[in-house]
Amino acid sequence: MVDYNKDIKELEDEIKKTKYNKATQGHIGKIKAKIAMLKEKQDQRVGKKTGSSSYGFTVRKSGDGTVLLLGFPSAGKSTLLNVITGADSQVAAYAFTTLTVVPGMLNYKQAKIQILDVPGIVSGAASGRGRGREVLTVIQNADLVLIVVDVTTPDHYPAILREVKEANIRLNQRKPEVYIKKKGIGGINIGRTVPTEIDDDTIKEIMREFKFVNADILIRSSLNVDQFIDCIENNKKYVPAIICLTKADMVSATEIKKVKKQIGADLVLSAHENIGIDELKEMIFEKLDFMRIYMKEPRKEADLNEPMIIPHGSTLQNVCNKTHKDFIKKFRFARIWGKSVKFPGQQFQRLNHVLQDGDIVEIHIR
Repeated sequence: MVDYNKDIKELEDEIKKTKYNKATQGHIGKIKAKIAMLKEKQDQRVGKKTGSSSYGFTVRKSGDGTVLLLGFPSAGKSTLLNVITGADSQVAAYAFTTLTVVPGMLNYKQAKIQILDVPGIVSGAASGRGRGREVLTVIQNADLVLIVVDVTTPDHYPAILREVKEANIRLNQRKPEVYIKKKGIGGINIGRTVPTEIDDDTIKEIMREFKFVNADILIRSSLNVDQFIDCIENNKKYVPAIICLTKADMVSATEIKKVKKQIGADLVLSAHENIGIDELKEMIFEKLDFMRIYMKEPRKEADLNEPMIIPHGSTLQNVCNKTHKDFIKKFRFARIWGKSVKFPGQQFQRLNHVLQDGDIVEIHIR
């Protein structure tokens, strides 16, 4: 039986021994492609053993957005959940208190935001240690991740990042614009609209390692070897994140400043002393990139007290989907007042109109 862990470690050791430069970029890219394929085969084997390739707690999404609290055991996640939502997540002074997903609801600026407290992860979580695989899978359905780090154990932060990356999740990254089209003949042709860290020879080496012989590639984002491999695999989840230091009341201001700089934390919190809680709520709202749309019935005034909360960039189609499951089929036209239109009450018969914050929308159906 193939020992994937051993093969992966040998390849990773080879990368560590190889100095990265232009001359070795192609070789390193080829090794990273081999590692990615081995990990994929490893995941497939685990899936066959369990009878399923998917893992995770079953969590019903509710509200306008979902935020996941992620951190090591006893980092203060449950206490934080209780403070910002009034939920009842069990709190104790020992590890692994939370054994399942505990939901809470944060009501802020007329938005209802679901906050999920999950069991603490540990090193090796992505490969199944503890309940890590289930925990990390929950991120696939989250709109935002709140990384919770105990200020007294900052070394947990890089460990969390490693586990999240191994679970095919990319935090605070945008998916690169890379278009790959297979073809029958002609080899590998590469076009790009921006300069990139990765050269054409390395791209071709990686493509061949993934068994691509003929393909057209268009690159429209600056990217490196790892990001290009992510694009080939096309199985990554890109999620925004907020990094929080908790238990700020337990160390000195000097130590807090040092650790915050060390891990690049966004906020310093103390749930017990109510430090940073209001700032956290505001940052969650901003990171979820919400806007408020006001619905209006024909021949009636708009209700400006109960907005519909949707992400920036949403269209009339998104509003119809959120209003009622039949609205898209029955849609005739919409009248809109606000920043997204040229004049008040402008009529639209197509669902692709992009709305802006504060718009008033009147939908007419058959």
